[in-house]
Amino acid sequence: MSDKEAAARIKINKLLEAADWRFFADGAAPANIRLEPSVTFKTTDLDALGDNFEKTAKGYIDFLLLDAKGFPFIVLEAKAEDKNPLVGKEQARKYARSQNCRFVILSNGNLHYFWDLERGNPYVITSFPTPDSVVSYQKVTPNPQRLIEEQVRDDYIVLTQRPSYASEAAWKNEAERPGYIQTNKLRFLRPYQLKAIHALQRAVKDGKDRFLFEMATGTGKTLTAAAVIKLFFRSGNARRVLFLVDRLELEDQAKKAFAALLSADLETIIYKENRDDWRRAEIVVTTVQSLLFNNKYQKLFSPTDFDLVISDEAHRSIGGNARAVFDYFIGYKLGLTATPRDYLKRFEHGSTTTRDPREAERRLLLDTYRTFDCENSQPTFRYSLLDGVKEGFLINPTVVDARTEITTELLSEEGFVVSFTDDTGEDQQEAFKQREFEKRFFSDATNQLFCKTFLENALRDPVSGEIGKSIIFAVSQNHAAKLAQILNQMADRMFPGKYQSDFA
Repeated sequence: MSDKEAAARIKINKLLEAADWRFFADGAAPANIRLEPSVTFKTTDLDALGDNFEKTAKGYIDFLLLDAKGFPFIVLEAKAEDKNPLVGKEQARKYARSQNCRFVILSNGNLHYFWDLERGNPYVITSFPTPDSVVSYQKVTPNPQRLIEEQVRDDYIVLTQRPSYASEAAWKNEAERPGYIQTNKLRFLRPYQLKAIHALQRAVKDGKDRFLFEMATGTGKTLTAAAVIKLFFRSGNARRVLFLVDRLELEDQAKKAFAALLSADLETIIYKENRDDWRRAEIVVTTVQSLLFNNKYQKLFSPTDFDLVISDEAHRSIGGNARAVFDYFIGYKLGLTATPRDYLKRFEHGSTTTRDPREAERRLLLDTYRTFDCENSQPTFRYSLLDGVKEGFLINPTVVDARTEITTELLSEEGFVVSFTDDTGEDQQEAFKQREFEKRFFSDATNQLFCKTFLENALRDPVSGEIGKSIIFAVSQNHAAKLAQILNQMADRMFPGKYQSDFA
């Protein structure tokens, strides 16, 4: 046996042990690893797998992983480090069939694949699955055809919320129907949301297992995701779903949404609130950051723990290092994003540096399309802002152009020129551009003017006279804190006693 093959086997041994597979009995827990072909071995044999593994006389070839009853469960085909594990694919398939095994692991010690023979192609994994996770995974026998043929109509979610709605008197009475829908918070799928589901079904029919929905803000991506989740569960293609978000506040928002839509059939939990019993839930919601910390996802989860992984705001929640979490799990993947492909056309690729936030956003978006195998940046389904406006589901924003002399100069080619006296008493001038504001150029008077201009020009509620909900984009958290303080002080003068420092 070559040095490279020996090194591969040593690494594989460690990976197996890290995933709770046992070469030897551990108390009441029996050994669940057998070497092919049915070789009996002793502790001294395993010890010989050290640096001189290639000198052992047994000539081990494959590993056969056993279930709790000692029956063949998973075939592990090991190859040398310099060989692609996939070269052993057909050999492993034949051996798995002969042992009545559904699962295969292909590994060279560095690159690993998990292969469910009933799901098609092998998936890359970064660690080996645990016995318990594969037992749970085995409970679902995938049936893509059922998913493809499942009838999804506009009342798909409503039938979970209130199964007998169509037979109730208030629904049958057209005059009472709007109030009935509102009182019971029933959520009917809109035509474009149905098109998204049907597009996913067609993609599955085409053999795809990664999907990307590009839908404008306000068009109900979470409701669409809920319909997808129900589709996978009803068709028997999922037993547990992971929903990834990129911000803490979205965790609670997603949990509440899924509870309102699917709680009659499925339980939703936030991972950090249920660290010890998350397996009881069908939908697990978490921020990607909480799983990334110290590579927690590799220690707490097995690659087979989730059959469907959904990434909300996909270009952010799977960008950079976060993609490792997304790719760690095998199975179907769905990405949701509101950032349109046309964003890529707004500036020239070569004209910006990596420090430019637009360039960073562009790279994340491009990487998102690649992650979901979207050729030529074509998502599985797209519904743009213009589509929503055209069909009456969205409205175009009203633009109020309010400028100050300072903002105009900051945005100009010359910049905002500031005169000052230096340490030597000499009069100096320096020009600042927009990117330098609140970084090199600090001015309380400028922030005061920004806030004053906003309050004077902001649109008001026609009844209460209050300023409508607004978002102000600051340079940094420190800058945001400054603006909030100024706005609260000004609002207190404008609306005495109304907000109690809670305007901003």
